[in-house]
Amino acid sequence: MAYGIVLALVFGYLLGSIPFGLLITRAAGLGDVRNIGSGNIGATNVLRTGNKGLAAATLLLDALKGTAAVLIAGYFAPELGLWAGLGAFLGHLFPVWLGFKGGKGVATYLGVLIALAWQVALIFALVWLAMALLFRYSSLAALTAAIVVPIALYVFSTPEIAGLFALMSLIVFVKHRANITRLLAGAENKIGAKE
Repeated sequence: MAYGIVLALVFGYLLGSIPFGLLITRAAGLGDVRNIGSGNIGATNVLRTGNKGLAAATLLLDALKGTAAVLIAGYFAPELGLWAGLGAFLGHLFPVWLGFKGGKGVATYLGVLIALAWQVALIFALVWLAMALLFRYSSLAALTAAIVVPIALYVFSTPEIAGLFALMSLIVFVKHRANITRLLAGAENKIGAKE
């Protein structure tokens, strides 16, 4: 089983490390998305190009790589899906092709959640939307949803899945520490704002 876990992690990592935001913006002739806004490769920064369609495509593909990793590895053994999901999340955050500088993982986090507990993914989406509509901060919406998810999973799912997402939520907070500083200072950019 240890061999299977390593394979699942590596498979998930490689799938998660595909930098869709960078590939999509380059293919659209918009250059390197890392040179604008936050320098991030995720959907929120792609939105700063002014192209909502590309941002939506980035969000969808970054989520799908998490979902695909879980479903493919989980086909062989359910517990391998958990490890592949973690691998996909880490791959998005630390892609080897980009010097281990990737996105902040929220879309891939959601994609893994869809595959493991779609009902809780709906809770994530509702919390994210409510916070985004109320405050217009993508980071605040994501952080709030990342707090709610492990609690909801503890109630509605298995301890293993809840534990996985507790770890992933902690990593999401670490990756958003600059955003947290800006939120506290009142300097965070609102959704759709170009930096």
